Amino acid sequence: MSKVAAAVKAALAYLSWPLVFFSGLTGAYFAFANEQPLAAFSAVYAAAVILLFLLERIIPYEQRWLEADGETANDIAHTVLTKGLVQLAALSAAIFPMLAAGLLQPLAAMQFRLWPSSWPMILQATLAVIIAEFGLYWAHRIAHERLFFWRFHALHHSVTRLWVINTGRFHVIDSLFKIALSQIPLYLLGAPLQVFWWLGAVTAFIGILTHCNVDMRTGPFDFVFSTPRLHRWHHSKDLREGNTNYGENVVLFDQLFGTYFNPDRPSSTDIGIKGQIAPGFVSQLTQPFTKDGVRQILGLKPKRG
Repeated sequence: MSKVAAAVKAALAYLSWPLVFFSGLTGAYFAFANEQPLAAFSAVYAAAVILLFLLERIIPYEQRWLEADGETANDIAHTVLTKGLVQLAALSAAIFPMLAAGLLQPLAAMQFRLWPSSWPMILQATLAVIIAEFGLYWAHRIAHERLFFWRFHALHHSVTRLWVINTGRFHVIDSLFKIALSQIPLYLLGAPLQVFWWLGAVTAFIGILTHCNVDMRTGPFDFVFSTPRLHRWHHSKDLREGNTNYGENVVLFDQLFGTYFNPDRPSSTDIGIKGQIAPGFVSQLTQPFTKDGVRQILGLKPKRG
């Protein structure tokens, strides 16, 4: 490799995280001002995914993660048909107050209208990220510490490589649980629609960044945001490493509750679970609902008779 190529790759390693994150949020700003905000945001998000896909081939963190694992179709299906539809349903509840009132009548009656709508949107969005993060942190931590929820969350951890495409590999029950704990408090406080949009934007860009296979040097960002370095530790097979860094967007509550983990060495590439996830998309959705399926997820032999 020439000195110029090495210098370019080194620069990309330091610049790629802030480039994708902050340019993505800048694109979201213009998208939300568009007449078709969600369609415009989708285009911005797609551009960020393509950029990370290219960076994975220029400066990969782990070379072997570029090899196909046979799960690409399932990853896309989970992203589009489960996580995507659940997110769309949650957004619909925010966009259409009457729909939300019809489906969540008790909650609609409990809205307290305490949201600081007069604040600049950047402060409202920051507040929303912190409030939602408290629910996201505990939903994620509970999913690791309680078997009932782990049976659904294990699907996400079953991957043996991290790359931008398996960002949305979540079971629908797992996604619903996280949305309930993170978005209902904002709904009760009376947060406006644009706050939900900005929360979704931050979560979307952090999500693809934490799962990408790009050799990013995130430095001080590791103390504030959930970064690829921190999230690779979270996917480690070693539970002493894996049961850490639960933060979805920021690591504030990991710092507060003692689950922050960032040792001074390269983060783990030995990822996955000791159990086995069913091979097909539909089977992956139904597996947690059967006793034998749960035993497979836990790596236990099926019961005889």
